[in-house]
Amino acid sequence: MPILPVFSKAQLDSICNVLADQNDGLTGAEIGALLREKNIADPYPAVLKRHRLYEALVQQQELDGCGNNVAAFMLAALNPARYQDNEALFTRRLERLNAVLGLDGYQISADGKLKVVPSSRQSSEAQERARRLRGELVRRGVHPGVLRCCLPELLNENCYPAVYEAVRGLEQLIREKTGLNLDGAELVEQALGLRIGPLLAFNTLQSEAEHAEHQAISALIKNLVSVFKATEADLQ
Repeated sequence: MPILPVFSKAQLDSICNVLADQNDGLTGAEIGALLREKNIADPYPAVLKRHRLYEALVQQQELDGCGNNVAAFMLAALNPARYQDNEALFTRRLERLNAVLGLDGYQISADGKLKVVPSSRQSSEAQERARRLRGELVRRGVHPGVLRCCLPELLNENCYPAVYEAVRGLEQLIREKTGLNLDGAELVEQALGLRIGPLLAFNTLQSEAEHAEHQAISALIKNLVSVFKATEADLQ
């Protein structure tokens, strides 16, 4: 990780408000464990968890003279591996933290990496954009996994990359469920194709109608991954 500028105390306060939120935030035990994991001192373990985390990060940043350990703590807290059984919680935390980080030109991606993005100009604008777009997707019944894949792109109101990231997430889900290490149309054919017996099926495949339904959904997915198989350079 390159050397990051220090986060202001206001920025740190907002970060801690998210990560130590009373409802969706880390527990006190989780905060303590993550601080130990990242070798960050925990000077006030007995105070309210938001203040505890804030003081730990402020003191570490002052000691370092950079924001790297603050970023390391955030990435550890948003490590996707910690949320395999609770994607909805991951999505809520990621959305709220990215709404804060986006103001300073950072985002955490769905795979737990810190990215540099164009910074949001106004706090109210960024918060309203994230709230509005997430609300519309939730209203339409979008799967939490879709939000998990494309929230940073949605925050920037860039629709093509948002769909691209969602399709990439679909491919990754197929890989995880089948154990295949393929990509694109070949992945879909190997996972869903009827010629060799599908590794994944959308129904019991006990009738012609079910076969037709499975083939139609498979064709749709294959078309999606083909259409949105763009390179990262194409999305800049």
